[in-house]
Amino acid sequence: MRIGIGYDVHKLVKGRKLVIGSVEIPYDKGLTGHSDADVLIHAICDALLGAAACGDIGEHFPDADERFKDISSIKLLEQTFSMIDEKGYSVNNIDTVIIADRPKLAPYKGKMREIIAKILRINSDKINIKATTEEGTRKVEAIAAYAIAALKE
Repeated sequence: MRIGIGYDVHKLVKGRKLVIGSVEIPYDKGLTGHSDADVLIHAICDALLGAAACGDIGEHFPDADERFKDISSIKLLEQTFSMIDEKGYSVNNIDTVIIADRPKLAPYKGKMREIIAKILRINSDKINIKATTEEGTRKVEAIAAYAIAALKE
C-alpha cells in the first residue's frame, strides 16, 4: 500500500464558474486559476502523484503552459490516472475534505463521487468527500481541499 496527500486552495472571484469535483455549482463567484481551478480534483491529483512518487501537479500541468489554460481538471485527473496505471498501481481509496464557508456542498457530493470514481475505475464507495467551514475565520474568501490517496501495487 502506498499513501499520498494533496492540498489545493483558490480564491473566490466574480466572473468565473464554480467547479468542484467536476460539478458546476450555482454560485455568484468561482475559483480563480489557470485551469478551471477545481480544488478538489487538484488535491486528488497531487495525492495520487505523491502516492506513486511521481512529483506534483505543478510539474505535470504547469500554470505557465497554455495547453492547460481553462482546461477541465477532470482531464488532468484522467492523465494523472494514466500515469499511475502505467506504473502498475490501482486506487484503493480516496478520502477528502473541502473547506468552504459558502456555498453549501452537501447536495453535490454524491455526483462528485460518481464522476471521480468513474475516472479512477473504482466504486464510488471507495471515495469519501467531506465538507467543512472555517466559521468565517478567514478574511479572504477562498475554497481549499485536502486529499489522501491509497494505492495498491
